[in-house]
Amino acid sequence: MIILVGLFSRTPKDPNQKRNAEKFKEFKKLAKQKKYDEALKSGTEYLRMVPNNHDALFTVGGIYYLKKKYKTAISYFEKALDVAEFDVDVLLLKAYSHQKLGENKRAIQCCEKIKEVDPKNKAVSALLPELKMKKQD
Repeated sequence: MIILVGLFSRTPKDPNQKRNAEKFKEFKKLAKQKKYDEALKSGTEYLRMVPNNHDALFTVGGIYYLKKKYKTAISYFEKALDVAEFDVDVLLLKAYSHQKLGENKRAIQCCEKIKEVDPKNKAVSALLPELKMKKQD
């Protein structure tokens, strides 16, 4: 009997892995230093190479949120949710973005999804009554 240990578990080496990791570190550092314009440039370049990095998608979306570019922020949050469907932080920022755009029905949908995962979420408990009072779309 021949045992083929490890033969099928090897993942191909990404030749750009080291460069991508350095690019990601640079991007996170810029975001942390609140150098948002530079961070956006760095983050979008990084996402061209690694399009499904949840953390990068969330961070770029968060920067757009801070810059009050809510529609753009939502597009990044949706991509992040494609990777991690029930990420409460992403769903919450997406809900706030919809609220800022007056899209309360969509904001409520995000809140309902958060409640499925985290029924006692304090931010949602505060946001939902506010949204339901001004429900318009």
